[in-house]
Amino acid sequence: MRSLRAYGAREPRAAVANARVLLVASAAIVTVLPVFYESDGGLAAFVVHWTGIAALLGAALTCRLVSPERLDRAHIGLVLGLGSVALIGGLNVLTSDVSAGSQAFYAFPVLWAAVHLRTPAVVLVTASALTADLLTLLVLLPPAAAMADFLFFGALLVVIAVLLVRANRTQDLLVDALQRQVTVDALTGLATRRAFDQAMESAMGRSEPGGTALVLIDVDSFKSINDTHGHPVGDDVLVHLARVLRGRIRTDDAVLSRLGGDELAVLLPGCGRDVAARRADELLHAVRAEPLCLPDGTLLSLSISLGVAHVPQGSRDRRGLYTSADSALYDAKRAGRGQVALAPA
Repeated sequence: MRSLRAYGAREPRAAVANARVLLVASAAIVTVLPVFYESDGGLAAFVVHWTGIAALLGAALTCRLVSPERLDRAHIGLVLGLGSVALIGGLNVLTSDVSAGSQAFYAFPVLWAAVHLRTPAVVLVTASALTADLLTLLVLLPPAAAMADFLFFGALLVVIAVLLVRANRTQDLLVDALQRQVTVDALTGLATRRAFDQAMESAMGRSEPGGTALVLIDVDSFKSINDTHGHPVGDDVLVHLARVLRGRIRTDDAVLSRLGGDELAVLLPGCGRDVAARRADELLHAVRAEPLCLPDGTLLSLSISLGVAHVPQGSRDRRGLYTSADSALYDAKRAGRGQVALAPA
């Protein structure tokens, strides 16, 4: 069974804002239609006409008063799309209107759905518009004339929906690619500094039980590796380290990041001070145990220095946490490298 989320809006705020404008504009258009078109639908057409106007304005007011997120959870986009199609079809039948103008109204919900809703919802709204248009034409016109009109307007609606869905899909791919560039380091596949900062802000904002720990990591003698073996090998070292560290860190409770150059970081939300120190020691020994195999078959032994800091639950001092871990890292390097230093509690 397809998840109901597949029928929601791509961007709820934009969808609701534009729906509000479209609903008010549609109510205004429907209000003035009797000035230009005489209806022979009698009382039923009159009731549906003004009920439809009230429904459009009521929906616009709802979009104004209720949060977009709550409306999206209620699948208001799908409701608006299908409801608009039903209203248009009902008015066309009751007024016996099969003009090009009356059929063009079906483009409104299809256009809005194709721009703002996810693909399954667009398919459903478009299919409902095609069905309503076909039934209306068959009721009011001879079969041959009805099919001729339907083929023209049906093709128009389908082309509109397909083109907009494809355009949105392309846009989504571009946005995903840009988002990945912002949050994922291209060389190592680790989180970027920006993603790390966001994760730290989020973790400390949640006031994790046990507090939050931070491990900063530097590659020992990294400049010497670059000078001796070349920068491509330096890149290989970083990729190798990322793989080794990723294999020792559970990504569901930690964030492994490349902050820049050869500086890496491990954010450990909900991790106590002693546990963080123990995990840092495990990383140190894991790197020592897995040398990098160079292109010529030589094994390059690697070493890292680690600084560990911890703040208790409720602390929001992100700068203090980073500064403490950075100071501890330099303590480890000054003490001879290849070891873990723990910041004072």
